[in-house]
Amino acid sequence: MGFDLAPIGQVATIGALVAGCALLWLRWRSRGANLLAALTVLTLFLTFDLILFGAFTRLTDSGLGCPDWPGCYGQASPVGAHGQISAAQELMPTGPVTHGKAWIEMLHRYLASGVGLLCGVLCLMSWRRRGAVSPWWPTLSFAWVCVQGAFGALTVTMRLFPAIVTLHLLLALGLLALLAWQMAAFEPKPLPLPDWLRRAAWAVLGLAVVQIALGGWVSTNYAVLACSEVPTCQAGQWWPDPDFRHGFELWRHLGQTSAGELLPFAALTAIHIAHRIGAFVLMLALLGFAWALQRAEQDRWARRFLLLLVWQVASGLSNVVLGWPLAAALAHTGGAAMLVLMLSLVLARARIPYA
Repeated sequence: MGFDLAPIGQVATIGALVAGCALLWLRWRSRGANLLAALTVLTLFLTFDLILFGAFTRLTDSGLGCPDWPGCYGQASPVGAHGQISAAQELMPTGPVTHGKAWIEMLHRYLASGVGLLCGVLCLMSWRRRGAVSPWWPTLSFAWVCVQGAFGALTVTMRLFPAIVTLHLLLALGLLALLAWQMAAFEPKPLPLPDWLRRAAWAVLGLAVVQIALGGWVSTNYAVLACSEVPTCQAGQWWPDPDFRHGFELWRHLGQTSAGELLPFAALTAIHIAHRIGAFVLMLALLGFAWALQRAEQDRWARRFLLLLVWQVASGLSNVVLGWPLAAALAHTGGAAMLVLMLSLVLARARIPYA
């Protein structure tokens, strides 16, 4: 259906209510504390929640629960669009538009609006109360979340275009990293690391971003079950003739090749295999990084990364072995977000001077 900006004021008002409730709670809980620091932590926490809820929206096939943007059939909520949703659901009872999916999609948009407004408040407060963090960081975060909002709109109006949905995920994780960097400045806990280990952390973060992009490509193309066995892929085969050319055509519609033909199953197999290869490379990198952290007498951080690695391997295997259950898929997305968050904190704290 595309854009229908008629309800944008009402949707923004609901987002403002979400942000206002968060700010009131923060004011009540943070008496005597650094309000700017507390707001940064709260915004980071809600951004993490938003990433998980975005994954829940995608995994429940609710991304097109309201097929226009920013409202639902030109209304601010599914209540006003009850008739249109009922008609769509009657035509396709298990289709993309149902009352439940519409509510999931709109709740995601309300939370996203609230997070965007909190980023705006954080930006304004940073310029008024200059402190440990340069106000340009919150300004960048606010600009970033505006771009993220635009990609959220394109996700709907371009009908879950895989490249757009994957970029939407990566931008969300980028916002999480920006907020983590700012949070570390408010809590100056230096992490003494040699220069080579800091460079290694950047390399691991780069590998993590590539692997998350591959994971997003698997999810947005519904290729999780293209390989239904572990450690082999299909019928005891490790390499069942994957079609990488069609699998990694980036600019194409969901389920289609760039020529508009039906995407072959071998292309989905290629997407899944690429993610498995990336997972193996990242696993080795994280094991080496954890070992290096232990050698640098950072045992606590080493254990954290090892535990997170176990979490990701277990949740990733569960997706295949158990047939892509919702809980395992959400756990895997949450683990990916936590990895970005932890690596960002390590890099931020490694820059803080120490005696």
